[in-house]
Amino acid sequence: MEKVKLTAKDYKTKIPIVWCPGCGDFGVLSAIHQAVADLQIPPEKLGVVSGIGCSSRIAGYINAYGFNAIHGRPLPIATGAKVANPELTMLVAGGDGDGYSIGTNHFVHTIRRNPDLTYIVMDNRIYGLTKGQVSPTTPTGDVTKTTPLGNPERPLNPLALALELGATYIAQGFSGNVKHLKELIKEGIQHKGFALINVLSPCVTFRGKQEYDYVRDHGVYLDDVDHDPSDWNAAHEVTQWMLTKNQVPLGVIYKVEGKKTLADEINEVQEKARAKKIYKDVRELIEQFR
Repeated sequence: MEKVKLTAKDYKTKIPIVWCPGCGDFGVLSAIHQAVADLQIPPEKLGVVSGIGCSSRIAGYINAYGFNAIHGRPLPIATGAKVANPELTMLVAGGDGDGYSIGTNHFVHTIRRNPDLTYIVMDNRIYGLTKGQVSPTTPTGDVTKTTPLGNPERPLNPLALALELGATYIAQGFSGNVKHLKELIKEGIQHKGFALINVLSPCVTFRGKQEYDYVRDHGVYLDDVDHDPSDWNAAHEVTQWMLTKNQVPLGVIYKVEGKKTLADEINEVQEKARAKKIYKDVRELIEQFR
């Protein structure tokens, strides 16, 4: 029997999409649908775990095993699911507030563990669902509902943080370029280990036109410049571009293969456990502690 070729339509659901017209997350959703279709991942072999926020509704819009987690906790839940079922291709999705504020602790420790997950963060640099408050990535000086005289804080740099923590795949995309973003997602899925894809996905309600204009005017595609993503020092320089050059890097910033994943480490521990002496009688085991 000839195998049916999956298309992007096969990953769509009937759940009504409730994002604002023009929301950048539509582009991210389209890129995910196309990426998993290109890779021919069966829906029953795909898992999507999301957090809380506008972007985190995305788990319901993808035909897969979906789970809408509590605020800031999609990463540990996805890690557990991947450990329990290693055959699943696991995507994790959320926003800058979900991942880089309340979820920062899990972001740090997930990178440390290096599970085979692809984390797609829709970074609109604002809290959109709760009506326009300052977020961890809001630029200094920006006027928001909670900073009417301008944001006095420096924004978090998630790309630099991930690099310093040892992430093995770091990329940044733009929801306004679905074709390019699709390729980043495909590469992240195929990468063995933790993959971070930070997507600049403008909120049309609170940071719409200014964000689209900024990325289009200041975006630099790394494929068009002499950048080696295997060079850690070069990657570190690129993560600072928004501060040093007022440029937005788009593409694969850092990628290293061959690092042990969480599954690899767990398998080694299990092998050690199997190699240990097996006690047929519990009394024999107890004698070891006398």
